[in-house]
Amino acid sequence: MDFYHNLITEKSWKLLIKLRKNYDFILIGGWAVFLYTKALKSKDIDLVVDYEELSKLKKEFDVFKNDRLKKYEARSAEVEIDIYVPFYSNPGLPAEDLRNFSLSIEGFKTVEKEILAILKQRALMDRIHSVKGRKDLIDLISLISSEDFYWDRYRKTLKGYGLQEYLRFAKEEIAKVREINEIGLNVHKMARLKKKILPLFENEAS
Repeated sequence: MDFYHNLITEKSWKLLIKLRKNYDFILIGGWAVFLYTKALKSKDIDLVVDYEELSKLKKEFDVFKNDRLKKYEARSAEVEIDIYVPFYSNPGLPAEDLRNFSLSIEGFKTVEKEILAILKQRALMDRIHSVKGRKDLIDLISLISSEDFYWDRYRKTLKGYGLQEYLRFAKEEIAKVREINEIGLNVHKMARLKKKILPLFENEAS
């Protein structure tokens, strides 16, 4: 079951492939989660770029600065592109630090799964009661429920940045979830998953 209409996600994916050919970026957001989980596709594109790449993007797209959210924004038809830059943007962790956690998956440069979970939590905190917030929550659960999610790395990174409150927030929000049909978690499966992962949010790194 998809979260967004297939036509929109296909347009977004094709645009992302085109961007990969022409620009150097770190992919975060929903498409980065999809590379790891193959769960839900995205309609928005979230990129971390340096200022040289930002200048190149401005030649192809109408790019607007969003001072309130400390990012740049562009649009191609229905697809929104959010652009984060060093020493200005903080999508959960400072944009300039994300290169320290970067790796390659399927030809895309992205960040470690545990770092991506932190970024997803920040997005969820910013828009908890919205449609996008629902997608953030599903993406977060998809990431942290995978077998190779390193909880120690996740907790220690949060502690290192003074973000221990993220642990409490995520635990409280996930505890409220009864089912997520979009990724095949009925009431029984969700209850079993919560029993497994909720204790792992305890801040052992504190």
